[in-house]
Amino acid sequence: MQMSLTMTPLISSIVMRDDGGTGAGFWLVLIFLVAGAIVLGAICWDIVGAWIRRTRGRNWPTVSGVIDVVSVAFMEDDSLIPAQKASFDQPYYQATLTYIYHYPEEQMGDYSRDFANKDDANSWANSYKGETVKVHVDPRDPTRSVLREEDL
Repeated sequence: MQMSLTMTPLISSIVMRDDGGTGAGFWLVLIFLVAGAIVLGAICWDIVGAWIRRTRGRNWPTVSGVIDVVSVAFMEDDSLIPAQKASFDQPYYQATLTYIYHYPEEQMGDYSRDFANKDDANSWANSYKGETVKVHVDPRDPTRSVLREEDL
């Protein structure tokens, strides 16, 4: 980020001004610290969430499943903080694979991936229609399952 030459003296005069109390410089620094903490928290939240998604269901038993339904939906990213999947404030396409598995009765689950381009999302989703996949099933709750990215 590059500041203009006129902004630098303005910011430094606000920060360096000492009016004997808690002046504008204090509040400016406090606002920057809070904003930095929020951004850092969001980054950490994304990292932890990605780690949980990668490891979830890793040790659950596996059964065969079949990709039964594929779909692509247009999504708008209304978040204030850019996510890893899409650029800030840009719409994206979510491709969803819906699979059927038996454990011990028929169950259903889904797996989604985000794309910037609708054609790419359709192409990816349609390439899995009717395919047999390895589904990780929660042994304590057979209605919970995970289709892991490395199993596709």
